[in-house]
Amino acid sequence: MRYAMMTMAALCLAPGAASAKADPAKVIRQSLEAADDGFDTQKTANLYSTWIGEAIYDSLLAYDYLARPAKLMPGAAEAMPTVSEDGKVYTFKLKKGIYFAPDEAFKGVKRELTANDFIYTIKRLFDPAVRSPVQSPFVGKIVGLDAYAEQAKKSGRFDYDAPVEGLQAPDRYTLVIKLTAPDQTLNYLLANSHTGAMAREAIDYYGSDTGRHPVGSGPYFLKSYTPRSKIVLEANPYYRGFTWNFQSSGEPGDDKIIKEMKGKDMPQIGRVEVDIIEEDQARWLSFDSGQHDMAELADPASPRVLVKGKLRPEYAAKGFQLYRYAEPGITHTFINMKDPTLGGFGKDRIALRRALALAYRVDDEIDQVRFGQAIRAQSNLAPGIVGYDPAYRNSIAYDPVLAAKLLDHFGYKKGADGFRTMPDGKPLVVKINAQAHARDKARMEIWKRSLDAIGVRSDFQVSSFADNLKAAYRCEVAMWGLGGTASIPDGIDALETFYGPNAYQGNLGCYQSKEFDSAFEKARIMPDGPERQALFIKMSRILEADTPDILHLWRIRNWVTQPHVKGFKKHPIHHADWVFLDVEKK
Repeated sequence: MRYAMMTMAALCLAPGAASAKADPAKVIRQSLEAADDGFDTQKTANLYSTWIGEAIYDSLLAYDYLARPAKLMPGAAEAMPTVSEDGKVYTFKLKKGIYFAPDEAFKGVKRELTANDFIYTIKRLFDPAVRSPVQSPFVGKIVGLDAYAEQAKKSGRFDYDAPVEGLQAPDRYTLVIKLTAPDQTLNYLLANSHTGAMAREAIDYYGSDTGRHPVGSGPYFLKSYTPRSKIVLEANPYYRGFTWNFQSSGEPGDDKIIKEMKGKDMPQIGRVEVDIIEEDQARWLSFDSGQHDMAELADPASPRVLVKGKLRPEYAAKGFQLYRYAEPGITHTFINMKDPTLGGFGKDRIALRRALALAYRVDDEIDQVRFGQAIRAQSNLAPGIVGYDPAYRNSIAYDPVLAAKLLDHFGYKKGADGFRTMPDGKPLVVKINAQAHARDKARMEIWKRSLDAIGVRSDFQVSSFADNLKAAYRCEVAMWGLGGTASIPDGIDALETFYGPNAYQGNLGCYQSKEFDSAFEKARIMPDGPERQALFIKMSRILEADTPDILHLWRIRNWVTQPHVKGFKKHPIHHADWVFLDVEKK
């Protein structure tokens, strides 16, 4: 869907009074379940890094806070872009008077955001030295940008000053993006922190340490940072502000939020403190004891806290507030297609991967790990995003008997100890990476029972989430189960994970299929409709046939807030919601 004019909802982010300041006495404290890997959002696809990045960097477009399904609106842009008749030229007008947070990189000068900052940011995605795992959505899209990057690879120098036809700034506040073909996902891509404006001076100043020294023009700046432990944000004193004026989407609870928030100068929150707490029980206890103001309810705590999807009376009596929604994301176990045991497209390797998928007890994970807060995934296209088909059913169901027959047929013989060997007689050992917290331990127990049942020996490699992710980027992890949530509300985002040219970046299993890539490239530029939907289904079936991943769950998320938190409604795409909230001072 293209937007060529401002909607009424877009008025919500109209600039507020220039003198409006967040209240430093208003503090939000929350926890995250895993560590970030720094806040250079062009160098990571880590959810927790981009989550913080959303608060630091300004994007051209943003999301209407209350609208469901997700709806775009202007961010740093004055309005939605003007789009040419052929759908290939987007023109953005930037708001004037947007300033980067004060930083020593600017040497005392108050630095205004300009169109050239967005040009620099988009170019940087293609800098070979950055090795961006989020570059893929832009490949082949912007006129001249791919050739520009290829020249840089040949010369060994990425010249940021060289002109690119598809990225132009006719004046200080106008950005023109020329596409090679119409692309309905462009606006979505310009609404996330991967394309949030970066200042070249700051990148040059901090260099490889940019991840610990992010500099943006968003509502908050990084005040202090203890890696894998604590993140503290404070309100950007130069932030332009806005008046809270979102409209109801018709969902229960919207009217209450509007009553609490309408007309307030935002942001109200002056400080955000984020603790990294990997253990589920510890996260819940920190909230229940009042140490945190908001938290995602850990699944193991849900039977004690919820009944039939609502807070139990004793927690409702405390004034706790619950927001529950189906996440537009997936949990799955990807398989390294370059792994010497599991990889490749030989029939025996496909049979082995298929057997693992047939053997895994997803229902046990739903009951024992997720405590009922999930449903079995049917494809990588989750509810709530374009491409999801509620009638679609995966062809790989739980069937350990069939799994055993497949292994027998393709020469994975059982030895005297009951475990199988490879067809060449060597031991068959499946290595699976995991994290050292209770949820992963429970999942590993399910994996072990599942594989023991078909005579496959398992070996678990335990490390931190951040270290596993770094190894996965290098395609050095044989199998790893992890969750992903949509960065844009379009199915092409979920399928990027399997796009061949994205190997060693976002394609963590280094899966490469010409048939899949061809369908992906067509769907990426095609407008919504039956033909595009047919390509989504085709890609899903190709993945089932090759089995480069094992589907697990679509998750139900439960967020709880303390009674003094006002205006909370978790957005399915945009995560850094502190700028939309208020708290009653204690």
